[in-house]
Amino acid sequence: MNGNRSHRNAKPIERLVRTFQEFARLEASAGILLIGCTVVAVAWANSPWSGSYFRLWHTDPTFGFAGRLLSKPLHFWINDGLMALFFLLVGLEIKRETLVGELASFRKAVLPIAAALGGMIVPAVFYFLFNRSGPGTAGWGVPMATDIAFALGVLALLGDRAPMSLKVFLAALAIADDIGAVLVIAVFYTAQISWISLGAGGLFFAALIAANRAGARHPLTYVILGLGLWFAFLQSGIHATVAGVLLAITIPARRRGAVESPMLRFEHALMPWNKYLIMPVFALSNAGVLLATGAARSLSDPISLGVIFGLVFGKPIGIVLFSWLATRSRIAMMLDGISWRQITGVGLLGGIGFTMSLFIANLAFGDTPALKMAKVGILAASIISGVAGAIVLFRGSPRTPGQSGGPSPF
Repeated sequence: MNGNRSHRNAKPIERLVRTFQEFARLEASAGILLIGCTVVAVAWANSPWSGSYFRLWHTDPTFGFAGRLLSKPLHFWINDGLMALFFLLVGLEIKRETLVGELASFRKAVLPIAAALGGMIVPAVFYFLFNRSGPGTAGWGVPMATDIAFALGVLALLGDRAPMSLKVFLAALAIADDIGAVLVIAVFYTAQISWISLGAGGLFFAALIAANRAGARHPLTYVILGLGLWFAFLQSGIHATVAGVLLAITIPARRRGAVESPMLRFEHALMPWNKYLIMPVFALSNAGVLLATGAARSLSDPISLGVIFGLVFGKPIGIVLFSWLATRSRIAMMLDGISWRQITGVGLLGGIGFTMSLFIANLAFGDTPALKMAKVGILAASIISGVAGAIVLFRGSPRTPGQSGGPSPF
Protein backbone atom coordinates (compact mmCIF):
# COMPACT_ATOMS: atom_id res chain seq x y z
CA MET A 1 0.00 0.00 0.00
CA ASN A 2 2.75 2.42 0.97
CA GLY A 3 4.66 1.38 -2.15
CA ASN A 4 1.66 2.31 -4.31
CA ARG A 5 1.33 5.69 -2.55
CA SER A 6 5.01 6.49 -2.99
CA HIS A 7 4.76 5.50 -6.66
CA ARG A 8 1.86 7.92 -7.18
CA ASN A 9 3.70 10.72 -5.37
CA ALA A 10 6.92 10.19 -7.34
CA LYS A 11 8.02 12.67 -9.98
CA PRO A 12 7.25 11.76 -13.63
CA ILE A 13 10.91 10.97 -14.38
CA GLU A 14 11.07 8.69 -11.32
CA ARG A 15 7.93 6.85 -12.44
CA LEU A 16 9.44 6.44 -15.90
CA VAL A 17 12.68 5.02 -14.48
CA ARG A 18 10.75 2.61 -12.24
CA THR A 19 8.62 1.49 -15.19
CA PHE A 20 11.72 0.74 -17.24
CA GLN A 21 13.42 -1.09 -14.34
CA GLU A 22 10.29 -3.23 -13.92
CA PHE A 23 10.31 -3.85 -17.68
CA ALA A 24 13.98 -4.87 -17.66
CA ARG A 25 13.48 -7.24 -14.72
CA LEU A 26 10.52 -8.90 -16.42
CA GLU A 27 12.42 -9.20 -19.69
CA ALA A 28 15.40 -10.78 -17.92
CA SER A 29 13.36 -13.41 -16.09
CA ALA A 30 11.26 -14.00 -19.20
CA GLY A 31 14.44 -14.66 -21.16
CA ILE A 32 15.43 -17.38 -18.71
CA LEU A 33 11.94 -18.93 -18.97
CA LEU A 34 12.15 -18.77 -22.78
CA ILE A 35 15.43 -20.66 -22.70
CA GLY A 36 13.81 -23.37 -20.58
CA CYS A 37 10.80 -23.72 -22.89
CA THR A 38 13.08 -23.86 -25.92
CA VAL A 39 15.13 -26.65 -24.40
CA VAL A 40 11.95 -28.55 -23.50
CA ALA A 41 10.56 -28.10 -27.04
CA VAL A 42 13.72 -29.38 -28.74
CA ALA A 43 14.10 -32.27 -26.28
CA TRP A 44 10.42 -33.24 -26.59
CA ALA A 45 10.50 -33.09 -30.41
CA ASN A 46 13.53 -35.41 -30.47
CA SER A 47 12.37 -37.80 -27.74
CA PRO A 48 10.55 -41.14 -28.10
CA TRP A 49 7.35 -39.11 -27.47
CA SER A 50 7.95 -36.71 -30.37
CA GLY A 51 4.68 -37.78 -32.00
CA SER A 52 2.69 -36.36 -29.08
CA TYR A 53 4.54 -33.04 -29.44
CA PHE A 54 3.51 -32.53 -33.06
CA ARG A 55 -0.01 -33.92 -32.54
CA LEU A 56 -0.65 -31.52 -29.67
CA TRP A 57 -0.19 -28.38 -31.78
CA HIS A 58 -2.42 -29.76 -34.56
CA THR A 59 -5.45 -30.47 -32.37
CA ASP A 60 -8.49 -28.39 -33.33
CA PRO A 61 -10.09 -26.52 -30.41
CA THR A 62 -13.09 -24.37 -31.36
CA PHE A 63 -13.69 -20.89 -30.00
CA GLY A 64 -16.45 -18.31 -30.47
CA PHE A 65 -19.90 -18.46 -31.91
CA ALA A 66 -18.94 -19.33 -35.49
CA GLY A 67 -17.80 -22.90 -34.96
CA ARG A 68 -16.73 -23.77 -38.49
CA LEU A 69 -14.94 -20.47 -39.05
CA LEU A 70 -13.06 -20.48 -35.75
CA SER A 71 -12.25 -24.18 -35.55
CA LYS A 72 -8.50 -23.97 -36.05
CA PRO A 73 -5.43 -25.95 -34.92
CA LEU A 74 -3.95 -25.02 -31.54
CA HIS A 75 -0.85 -23.78 -33.36
CA PHE A 76 -3.05 -21.21 -35.15
CA TRP A 77 -4.53 -19.90 -31.89
CA ILE A 78 -1.04 -19.40 -30.52
CA ASN A 79 0.51 -17.77 -33.60
CA ASP A 80 -2.49 -15.70 -34.72
CA GLY A 81 -4.36 -15.28 -31.43
CA LEU A 82 -2.00 -15.10 -28.46
CA MET A 83 0.68 -13.40 -30.56
CA ALA A 84 -1.79 -10.60 -31.33
CA LEU A 85 -1.58 -9.79 -27.61
CA PHE A 86 2.22 -9.91 -27.89
CA PHE A 87 2.04 -7.36 -30.71
CA LEU A 88 -0.41 -5.26 -28.71
CA LEU A 89 2.21 -4.99 -25.97
CA VAL A 90 4.87 -4.25 -28.60
CA GLY A 91 2.65 -1.46 -29.91
CA LEU A 92 2.13 -0.04 -26.42
CA GLU A 93 5.88 -0.09 -25.77
CA ILE A 94 6.52 1.65 -29.10
CA LYS A 95 3.90 4.29 -28.26
CA ARG A 96 5.35 4.88 -24.77
CA GLU A 97 8.89 5.19 -26.13
CA THR A 98 7.83 7.67 -28.81
CA LEU A 99 5.93 9.79 -26.26
CA VAL A 100 8.21 9.84 -23.21
CA GLY A 101 11.06 7.39 -23.78
CA GLU A 102 14.26 7.04 -25.78
CA LEU A 103 12.43 7.64 -29.08
CA ALA A 104 10.67 10.81 -27.85
CA SER A 105 13.11 13.31 -29.34
CA PHE A 106 15.17 13.37 -32.51
CA ARG A 107 18.52 13.42 -30.73
CA LYS A 108 17.55 10.57 -28.42
CA ALA A 109 16.01 8.46 -31.15
CA VAL A 110 18.60 8.69 -33.92
CA LEU A 111 21.24 6.34 -32.47
CA PRO A 112 18.99 3.33 -31.66
CA ILE A 113 16.93 3.87 -34.83
CA ALA A 114 20.10 4.00 -36.97
CA ALA A 115 21.42 0.89 -35.19
CA ALA A 116 18.10 -0.92 -35.74
CA LEU A 117 18.04 0.07 -39.41
CA GLY A 118 21.55 -1.31 -39.95
CA GLY A 119 20.60 -4.39 -37.95
CA MET A 120 17.78 -5.08 -40.41
CA ILE A 121 19.33 -4.17 -43.77
CA VAL A 122 22.71 -5.90 -43.45
CA PRO A 123 21.33 -9.27 -42.19
CA ALA A 124 18.82 -9.32 -45.07
CA VAL A 125 21.72 -8.76 -47.51
CA PHE A 126 23.73 -11.59 -45.92
CA TYR A 127 20.71 -13.89 -46.21
CA PHE A 128 20.17 -12.93 -49.86
CA LEU A 129 23.77 -13.88 -50.70
CA PHE A 130 22.93 -17.49 -49.81
CA ASN A 131 19.38 -17.53 -51.20
CA ARG A 132 19.25 -15.60 -54.45
CA SER A 133 16.92 -18.24 -55.86
CA GLY A 134 15.19 -21.43 -54.78
CA PRO A 135 12.83 -22.21 -51.90
CA GLY A 136 14.62 -19.92 -49.46
CA THR A 137 14.06 -16.61 -51.23
CA ALA A 138 11.01 -15.71 -49.12
CA GLY A 139 12.97 -15.94 -45.86
CA TRP A 140 14.99 -12.72 -46.16
CA GLY A 141 13.00 -11.20 -43.26
CA VAL A 142 13.92 -13.99 -40.82
CA PRO A 143 17.35 -12.67 -39.71
CA MET A 144 16.11 -9.07 -39.40
CA ALA A 145 14.54 -9.46 -35.95
CA THR A 146 15.89 -9.15 -32.40
CA ASP A 147 14.43 -10.96 -29.38
CA ILE A 148 14.52 -8.37 -26.61
CA ALA A 149 13.61 -10.86 -23.86
CA PHE A 150 16.57 -13.13 -24.61
CA ALA A 151 18.95 -10.21 -25.18
CA LEU A 152 18.04 -8.44 -21.92
CA GLY A 153 18.18 -11.79 -20.17
CA VAL A 154 21.84 -12.13 -21.19
CA LEU A 155 22.53 -8.56 -20.02
CA ALA A 156 20.93 -9.39 -16.67
CA LEU A 157 23.36 -12.28 -16.21
CA LEU A 158 26.22 -9.77 -16.47
CA GLY A 159 24.96 -7.93 -13.38
CA ASP A 160 26.60 -4.54 -12.77
CA ARG A 161 28.94 -5.06 -15.72
CA ALA A 162 26.05 -3.91 -17.92
CA PRO A 163 25.22 -0.24 -17.13
CA MET A 164 21.61 0.92 -17.22
CA SER A 165 22.39 3.15 -20.22
CA LEU A 166 23.38 0.04 -22.18
CA LYS A 167 20.11 -1.69 -21.27
CA VAL A 168 18.16 1.41 -22.31
CA PHE A 169 20.03 1.50 -25.64
CA LEU A 170 19.32 -2.20 -26.28
CA ALA A 171 15.64 -1.81 -25.35
CA ALA A 172 15.23 1.24 -27.61
CA LEU A 173 17.07 -0.54 -30.43
CA ALA A 174 14.84 -3.62 -30.09
CA ILE A 175 11.68 -1.50 -30.02
CA ALA A 176 12.78 0.37 -33.17
CA ASP A 177 13.58 -3.07 -34.62
CA ASP A 178 10.03 -4.19 -33.75
CA ILE A 179 8.60 -1.24 -35.69
CA GLY A 180 10.53 -2.42 -38.74
CA ALA A 181 9.43 -6.03 -38.21
CA VAL A 182 5.76 -5.02 -38.03
CA LEU A 183 6.10 -3.07 -41.28
CA VAL A 184 7.86 -6.00 -42.96
CA ILE A 185 5.11 -8.41 -41.85
CA ALA A 186 2.31 -6.07 -42.94
CA VAL A 187 3.80 -5.24 -46.35
CA PHE A 188 5.75 -8.32 -47.47
CA TYR A 189 4.24 -11.29 -45.62
CA THR A 190 0.61 -10.75 -46.50
CA ALA A 191 -1.59 -13.28 -48.31
CA GLN A 192 -4.18 -12.38 -50.95
CA ILE A 193 -6.16 -9.44 -49.59
CA SER A 194 -9.92 -9.52 -49.02
CA TRP A 195 -10.86 -5.86 -49.47
CA ILE A 196 -14.26 -6.33 -47.84
CA SER A 197 -12.71 -7.69 -44.63
CA LEU A 198 -10.00 -5.04 -44.77
CA GLY A 199 -12.72 -2.39 -45.10
CA ALA A 200 -14.44 -3.83 -42.02
CA GLY A 201 -11.12 -3.63 -40.20
CA GLY A 202 -10.86 0.02 -41.26
CA LEU A 203 -14.29 0.71 -39.75
CA PHE A 204 -13.29 -0.89 -36.44
CA PHE A 205 -10.05 1.12 -36.46
CA ALA A 206 -12.01 4.32 -37.13
CA ALA A 207 -14.36 3.43 -34.24
CA LEU A 208 -11.36 2.98 -31.95
CA ILE A 209 -9.99 6.39 -32.95
CA ALA A 210 -13.42 7.93 -32.39
CA ALA A 211 -13.61 6.32 -28.94
CA ASN A 212 -10.22 7.81 -28.09
CA ARG A 213 -11.28 11.28 -29.31
CA ALA A 214 -14.58 11.04 -27.41
CA GLY A 215 -12.66 10.43 -24.17
CA ALA A 216 -13.63 6.76 -23.69
CA ARG A 217 -11.26 5.30 -21.12
CA HIS A 218 -12.91 2.08 -19.99
CA PRO A 219 -10.73 -0.89 -21.06
CA LEU A 220 -13.79 -2.91 -22.14
CA THR A 221 -14.48 -0.43 -24.94
CA TYR A 222 -11.08 -1.08 -26.49
CA VAL A 223 -11.23 -4.83 -25.81
CA ILE A 224 -14.55 -5.26 -27.67
CA LEU A 225 -13.59 -3.06 -30.63
CA GLY A 226 -10.12 -4.61 -30.63
CA LEU A 227 -11.58 -8.11 -30.97
CA GLY A 228 -13.60 -6.91 -33.96
CA LEU A 229 -10.46 -5.38 -35.47
CA TRP A 230 -8.53 -8.65 -34.94
CA PHE A 231 -11.28 -10.79 -36.50
CA ALA A 232 -11.55 -8.48 -39.53
CA PHE A 233 -7.80 -8.60 -40.11
CA LEU A 234 -7.86 -12.38 -39.64
CA GLN A 235 -10.22 -12.62 -42.63
CA SER A 236 -8.51 -9.90 -44.68
CA GLY A 237 -5.25 -11.66 -45.59
CA ILE A 238 -3.08 -9.18 -43.65
CA HIS A 239 -1.69 -11.03 -40.65
CA ALA A 240 -4.00 -10.67 -37.68
CA THR A 241 -1.20 -9.70 -35.29
CA VAL A 242 -0.92 -6.32 -37.04
CA ALA A 243 -4.30 -5.54 -35.45
CA GLY A 244 -2.57 -5.61 -32.06
CA VAL A 245 -0.26 -2.74 -33.05
CA LEU A 246 -3.14 -0.71 -34.55
CA LEU A 247 -5.16 -1.20 -31.37
CA ALA A 248 -2.24 0.05 -29.28
CA ILE A 249 -2.11 3.27 -31.31
CA THR A 250 -5.69 4.12 -30.33
CA ILE A 251 -5.47 3.47 -26.58
CA PRO A 252 -5.37 6.81 -24.69
CA ALA A 253 -2.00 7.77 -23.25
CA ARG A 254 -3.05 10.77 -21.14
CA ARG A 255 -3.73 10.38 -17.45
CA ARG A 256 -6.51 12.11 -15.54
CA GLY A 257 -5.48 13.37 -12.14
CA ALA A 258 -4.01 10.53 -10.07
CA VAL A 259 -5.59 7.84 -12.31
CA GLU A 260 -3.08 5.95 -14.43
CA SER A 261 -3.52 6.31 -18.20
CA PRO A 262 -5.29 3.47 -20.06
CA MET A 263 -2.09 2.90 -22.06
CA LEU A 264 -0.04 2.17 -18.94
CA ARG A 265 -2.88 0.15 -17.40
CA PHE A 266 -3.03 -2.09 -20.48
CA GLU A 267 0.78 -2.36 -20.53
CA HIS A 268 1.08 -3.29 -16.86
CA ALA A 269 -1.78 -5.80 -17.16
CA LEU A 270 -0.40 -7.47 -20.28
CA MET A 271 3.30 -7.53 -19.43
CA PRO A 272 3.32 -10.47 -16.97
CA TRP A 273 0.95 -12.54 -19.17
CA ASN A 274 3.09 -11.84 -22.19
CA LYS A 275 6.41 -12.66 -20.54
CA TYR A 276 5.30 -15.66 -18.49
CA LEU A 277 2.63 -17.27 -20.68
CA ILE A 278 2.37 -16.04 -24.29
CA MET A 279 6.06 -16.03 -25.23
CA PRO A 280 6.92 -19.28 -23.39
CA VAL A 281 3.94 -21.06 -25.01
CA PHE A 282 4.98 -19.67 -28.41
CA ALA A 283 8.53 -20.96 -27.86
CA LEU A 284 7.25 -24.35 -26.71
CA SER A 285 5.03 -24.72 -29.79
CA ASN A 286 7.44 -23.35 -32.40
CA ALA A 287 10.99 -24.25 -31.31
CA GLY A 288 10.59 -28.01 -31.60
CA VAL A 289 12.56 -29.24 -34.58
CA LEU A 290 13.79 -32.74 -35.40
CA LEU A 291 17.57 -32.84 -35.15
CA ALA A 292 18.25 -36.57 -34.92
CA THR A 293 18.44 -37.10 -38.67
CA GLY A 294 20.45 -34.88 -40.95
CA ALA A 295 21.29 -32.17 -38.41
CA ALA A 296 24.67 -31.48 -40.01
CA ARG A 297 23.05 -31.35 -43.45
CA SER A 298 20.43 -28.92 -42.14
CA LEU A 299 23.15 -26.56 -40.91
CA SER A 300 24.76 -26.55 -44.36
CA ASP A 301 21.50 -25.78 -46.15
CA PRO A 302 21.43 -22.31 -47.82
CA ILE A 303 18.44 -21.28 -45.71
CA SER A 304 20.17 -22.19 -42.44
CA LEU A 305 23.42 -20.59 -43.58
CA GLY A 306 21.61 -17.42 -44.63
CA VAL A 307 19.91 -17.14 -41.24
CA ILE A 308 23.10 -17.93 -39.30
CA PHE A 309 25.32 -15.52 -41.23
CA GLY A 310 22.59 -12.88 -41.19
CA LEU A 311 22.10 -13.01 -37.41
CA VAL A 312 25.63 -13.82 -36.23
CA PHE A 313 27.56 -11.51 -38.59
CA GLY A 314 25.02 -9.26 -40.30
CA LYS A 315 23.42 -8.00 -37.07
CA PRO A 316 26.59 -6.77 -35.30
CA ILE A 317 28.08 -5.39 -38.51
CA GLY A 318 24.88 -3.50 -39.33
CA ILE A 319 24.34 -2.19 -35.79
CA VAL A 320 27.93 -1.02 -35.28
CA LEU A 321 28.36 0.39 -38.81
CA PHE A 322 25.13 2.39 -38.83
CA SER A 323 25.74 3.60 -35.25
CA TRP A 324 29.20 4.81 -36.29
CA LEU A 325 27.83 6.52 -39.40
CA ALA A 326 25.15 8.26 -37.32
CA THR A 327 27.66 9.57 -34.75
CA ARG A 328 30.29 10.37 -37.39
CA SER A 329 27.82 12.49 -39.34
CA ARG A 330 26.84 14.21 -36.04
CA ILE A 331 23.15 13.46 -36.40
CA ALA A 332 23.43 11.30 -33.27
CA MET A 333 25.62 11.16 -30.19
CA MET A 334 26.87 8.30 -28.06
CA LEU A 335 25.02 7.69 -24.81
CA ASP A 336 26.93 8.37 -21.59
CA GLY A 337 28.74 5.37 -20.13
CA ILE A 338 28.74 3.28 -23.32
CA SER A 339 31.89 2.29 -25.22
CA TRP A 340 32.17 1.05 -28.79
CA ARG A 341 33.09 -2.39 -27.48
CA GLN A 342 29.80 -2.46 -25.62
CA ILE A 343 27.96 -1.37 -28.78
CA THR A 344 29.64 -4.33 -30.51
CA GLY A 345 28.48 -6.63 -27.71
CA VAL A 346 24.92 -5.34 -28.05
CA GLY A 347 25.20 -5.88 -31.80
CA LEU A 348 26.07 -9.51 -31.17
CA LEU A 349 23.15 -9.87 -28.75
CA GLY A 350 20.96 -8.43 -31.51
CA GLY A 351 21.66 -11.68 -33.37
CA ILE A 352 19.40 -13.46 -30.88
CA GLY A 353 16.41 -13.39 -33.21
CA PHE A 354 14.43 -16.27 -31.71
CA THR A 355 10.77 -15.25 -31.08
CA MET A 356 10.34 -12.76 -33.92
CA SER A 357 12.58 -14.78 -36.26
CA LEU A 358 10.53 -17.93 -35.64
CA PHE A 359 7.36 -15.93 -36.17
CA ILE A 360 8.51 -14.51 -39.52
CA ALA A 361 9.84 -17.94 -40.57
CA ASN A 362 6.35 -19.39 -40.07
CA LEU A 363 4.90 -16.64 -42.26
CA ALA A 364 7.59 -17.05 -44.91
CA PHE A 365 7.65 -20.82 -45.25
CA GLY A 366 4.43 -22.20 -43.73
CA ASP A 367 4.39 -25.95 -43.13
CA THR A 368 7.19 -26.82 -45.58
CA PRO A 369 10.65 -28.44 -45.23
CA ALA A 370 12.19 -24.97 -45.55
CA LEU A 371 10.70 -24.07 -42.16
CA LYS A 372 12.81 -26.75 -40.46
CA MET A 373 15.98 -25.35 -42.05
CA ALA A 374 15.07 -21.86 -40.87
CA LYS A 375 14.41 -23.10 -37.32
CA VAL A 376 17.76 -24.89 -37.18
CA GLY A 377 19.49 -21.71 -38.33
CA ILE A 378 17.60 -19.55 -35.82
CA LEU A 379 18.42 -21.83 -32.88
CA ALA A 380 22.10 -22.13 -33.84
CA ALA A 381 22.50 -18.41 -34.51
CA SER A 382 20.74 -17.40 -31.28
CA ILE A 383 23.04 -19.63 -29.21
CA ILE A 384 26.19 -18.38 -30.95
CA SER A 385 25.12 -14.72 -30.74
CA GLY A 386 24.15 -14.96 -27.08
CA VAL A 387 27.42 -16.58 -26.03
CA ALA A 388 29.57 -14.27 -28.18
CA GLY A 389 27.75 -11.15 -27.00
CA ALA A 390 28.07 -12.17 -23.34
CA ILE A 391 31.81 -12.82 -23.72
CA VAL A 392 32.46 -9.47 -25.44
CA LEU A 393 30.43 -7.53 -22.87
CA PHE A 394 31.89 -9.41 -19.90
CA ARG A 395 35.48 -8.81 -20.99
CA GLY A 396 34.86 -5.23 -22.11
CA SER A 397 32.70 -3.93 -19.25
CA PRO A 398 34.15 -3.07 -15.84
CA ARG A 399 32.08 -3.53 -12.70
CA THR A 400 31.96 0.23 -12.22
CA PRO A 401 29.95 2.33 -14.72
CA GLY A 402 31.72 2.35 -18.08
CA GLN A 403 33.54 5.34 -19.48
CA SER A 404 31.74 7.52 -22.04
CA GLY A 405 32.29 7.09 -25.72
CA GLY A 406 35.64 5.36 -26.06
CA PRO A 407 37.76 5.05 -29.17
CA SER A 408 36.03 4.66 -32.51
CA PRO A 409 35.97 1.13 -33.91
CA PHE A 410 37.02 2.43 -37.33
